[in-house]
Amino acid sequence: MKISLITSTYNSAKTLRDTFESVKAQSYPDLEYIVIDGGSTDGTLDLIEEYKEIITYHRSEPDDGIYDALNKGIERATGEVVGFIHSDDLLASSDVVAQVANAFADPKVDAVYADLDYVDALNTEKIVRKWRSRAFDPQAFYRGWMPAHPTFYFRKKHYESFGMYDTTFKQSADYELMLRMLLKHQLKAKYIPSVWVKMRMGGASNASLKNRWVANQEDARAWKKNGLESGPATRWMKPLSKLKQFFR
Repeated sequence: MKISLITSTYNSAKTLRDTFESVKAQSYPDLEYIVIDGGSTDGTLDLIEEYKEIITYHRSEPDDGIYDALNKGIERATGEVVGFIHSDDLLASSDVVAQVANAFADPKVDAVYADLDYVDALNTEKIVRKWRSRAFDPQAFYRGWMPAHPTFYFRKKHYESFGMYDTTFKQSADYELMLRMLLKHQLKAKYIPSVWVKMRMGGASNASLKNRWVANQEDARAWKKNGLESGPATRWMKPLSKLKQFFR
């Protein structure tokens, strides 16, 4: 089974080497690696050239943000399964992709997800927060839950059937996609209790109160777009549910 792994980049030279090294370390042999760059000017392209032996395909051109870049990668992907590793994150161990392939050996599984550790931006061995998920229950969306997007792998055929990321969502396109796929269309997801990603602190949706507010508004729009009715406090429970990550 071929797994397609996609990285979107833009002026990511400070962190991209760690990302590339974590992909290079993967033990799973049938791995397609796609890098979509937004037209970097900081040395990112030099790193892409340096690691070209592990990169199946790359493109560098202006884009409309991270979700536009991810869509370009999905369109290019030839694997049965598609996942992502962002340009400031790392795969947590050398067998992550092998675990993904093992989970998808069950033909009834449409998506898989796992756990992640938030790590210090400078010291990726220092864990700041822990995102531990749970067995899949679509009703948990009503309580503000969602899988950790950086750990989310999906069969490509479902992107082809139900659509890719909606780029009108600037902060919450990943949330909208999961609502659409897992709640509206009731596709089956499987939780793997293993840390798959080390995520540097400082993600776009949490970088400021303004961005968090935008994301909260978009979360509400995601339910409406899909003809779903959230619970009375769902949109507020989502950010509040992350507080427990600090106490694990």
